[in-house]
Amino acid sequence: MSQRPIIFVCEHGAAKSIVAASYFNRRANETGIQLHAVARGLEPDLGLSTTAITGLLKDGLSPTELTPQKLLRAELETARRVVTFCELPDEYQREAIIEHWENVPPVSEGYERAHDIIVAEIEVTMEELL
Repeated sequence: MSQRPIIFVCEHGAAKSIVAASYFNRRANETGIQLHAVARGLEPDLGLSTTAITGLLKDGLSPTELTPQKLLRAELETARRVVTFCELPDEYQREAIIEHWENVPPVSEGYERAHDIIVAEIEVTMEELL
């Protein structure tokens, strides 16, 4: 496992970042790439999105985190890549190169649509990393 994780960040750390990290880790495992992703939130919810958990379980995956985790500035300094689904505060922007995936709809409005976009983006990311 890589010491420098891929960090997926969404507003509440409860849905988009959880789905993205879970799928990224499965694809990394399938391709044998030695990378690991984590999910983080700017203002973490108390629990994970029920819609995200249900969708992941249906797809044979488990969430990467059991509860939403707050993004720490120190994590940005050691990340291999940071992908956000939301705008990061300016002080975070200076800590790492940030990739923004703005075209992903809320998981709560439809898991399948959000899933399809996230998985397509992960495939592009995997090609870049390989």
